[in-house]
Amino acid sequence: MRTADIFKEKTVFSLEIFPPKPSADESVIYDTLDHLTDIRPDFISVTYGAGGGKNGSKTISIASDIISKYGTTGVAHLPCIDLTKEQAREILDSMEQHGIENVLALRGDLPEGREHHGDFRHADELVTFIRENYDFNILGACYPEVHPESPNAVADILHLKHKVECGVDHLITQLFLDNRHFYEFRDRTRLARIDVPIEAGIMPVTNKKQIERMVKLCGVELPSKFRHILDRYENDPVALRDAGIAYAVDQITDLTAEGADGIHLYTMNDPYVAHRIYEAVQSLLCSVCR
Repeated sequence: MRTADIFKEKTVFSLEIFPPKPSADESVIYDTLDHLTDIRPDFISVTYGAGGGKNGSKTISIASDIISKYGTTGVAHLPCIDLTKEQAREILDSMEQHGIENVLALRGDLPEGREHHGDFRHADELVTFIRENYDFNILGACYPEVHPESPNAVADILHLKHKVECGVDHLITQLFLDNRHFYEFRDRTRLARIDVPIEAGIMPVTNKKQIERMVKLCGVELPSKFRHILDRYENDPVALRDAGIAYAVDQITDLTAEGADGIHLYTMNDPYVAHRIYEAVQSLLCSVCR
């Protein structure tokens, strides 16, 4: 099923997972999926090794198994950094052959100190390539707090509008910890007449180093309430996990009440955390089915 069509019926709840490392036992991810699919998410997206890395084939096989073995809509990520058009075509052909209908088209992160190689400089170029050559449902990423490389919010929203016009059917936001940023971003998209569904990306923070790395990478603001949680519980992993779950539930409760199109949960391959959050918000999601 195409993800964009699901939003016509309900407030969407979806999950993101990542493939195991090339050296890891692949059964680990299927054990994770066994537990995550109990949630019955609307779709599960699978991240991809940047630049056609070794995790690429696992991404495709896992996304395909999500569809065929678990009966859930699967989304395969595709970062275009360092990809040639020939490589992109080979990957997209393989996705088609594996029954994958949904692709999350991304630029990907350029490793520090490395020059850009390949045929795609930005995600909009990949979106155009996919739209001109294939019939995928195309997902795209967006940044409520403005892309770190964008000069300002106006330039950022104009670039996003262009990407959508190139063929994006559905947007998923980068993580944010203050819902105010999402609402202000949503207002900007409406003014720009960006009319595709926008799903709020939520990452439950269960590890201080994890969130500090993401803040540095993505430029995410840490609200004072959240800083207090990190400071108080950083030396108590169980308490920090539970506080992170509670914080994510609060975010989702507020977003759902304010009419967010959907919630995309970055699970970090942790079924326990995903289950705790879903159990807390399930009735809220069901009550706003269209």
